[in-house]
Amino acid sequence: MVTMFTKTYRQIRKSLYCVRMDEDLIIELIRLRENGFLFHRESQELEFKEQFNLAGLADYFRDFAAFANNQGGFLIFGIQDSPRVRIGLSDQSKEQFEKVDPEKISGFLLEVFSSEIVWEQFEIEIDNLTFGVFKIHEAVTKPVIAKKNEGKEQTIKNGDVYYRYGGRTQKIQSAELEAIINKRIERNNKNWVDLVEKIGATGPQNAAVLDAEKSIIEKGDSQILVLDEKLASKLKFIKEGHFKDKKGAKTLKLVGDVVPIDRVEVVKHVKGNLLKDYPLSAMELLREVRKQLPGSSPKRVWEIIRENGLKTNKDYAAYNFRNKKQEERFEETKNPGSNPTIYKNTAVEFVVKVLKDESGNVPNEN
Repeated sequence: MVTMFTKTYRQIRKSLYCVRMDEDLIIELIRLRENGFLFHRESQELEFKEQFNLAGLADYFRDFAAFANNQGGFLIFGIQDSPRVRIGLSDQSKEQFEKVDPEKISGFLLEVFSSEIVWEQFEIEIDNLTFGVFKIHEAVTKPVIAKKNEGKEQTIKNGDVYYRYGGRTQKIQSAELEAIINKRIERNNKNWVDLVEKIGATGPQNAAVLDAEKSIIEKGDSQILVLDEKLASKLKFIKEGHFKDKKGAKTLKLVGDVVPIDRVEVVKHVKGNLLKDYPLSAMELLREVRKQLPGSSPKRVWEIIRENGLKTNKDYAAYNFRNKKQEERFEETKNPGSNPTIYKNTAVEFVVKVLKDESGNVPNEN
């Protein structure tokens, strides 16, 4: 059973379904083989620790930043290092783990790193053993950069960017840092393009600018207001004469004259054809891999995809939703259901590289 006893700094709400998903995922991550050893190895999204110690927070925070700079991940306490078996938290470690103050920790993370790191903490009990878990979310703003030295031996160093590679945390390499920077530039450019398209659709003469910093709306004779999509989705309109005060509710107050709007144009952002960017089905990906490395084990190919989180990394793969409802359900639950995964050619290159790095010989087929 998972016991949620802390919340993230920003009080992220989670449905009971999502909690059950986390529980099922942790149970799978620490599943045992018949010989009693753990089935899964440490990976891009998974790190095991034997016991929790408040004195080791700097080491843990280094992993926090590394996971946040990649795709997020889990730190699980209560797993022996060698051999890799389940031992659970000792009474002392459990007591320290439960003393963690999420508000103080999140505030500390904001002092040490340049961007917010969103995380969660919970315990799970299996076979009378208790395990501590930190779940770290992928950072919204990357890269997450260390702003100061931290730790007795400067475990965290000012200016360093940490990244989670397969089974290890280290300073980021040039290729991954360049990819993060390019993605940030692309996102910024896309925001500008989207804004210009919206203005173009309504017409420059009809566009208005909402300046959040100055708290004013600047316009000439315009009758169209262009809003950011995220802000627009949060706005709620109240029917005249039906206003009801609600304590604590957030309000946008307009002071002054409000000019009636004759028409409102809604601009939809239409996604491009996924199949152009992700042309390969799972089996087609496997065939492409085996073209380059004949005899490659299908089992190992799927393991590489799973261990490195390729399915959830848009640089390599995407879920092919059949309708909008399925996509919205995924955004809420993070469970793709039966929707197939489609892949870019970069996924083939990634898998082939891992196979070549693992062995100079072509893997045998299972």
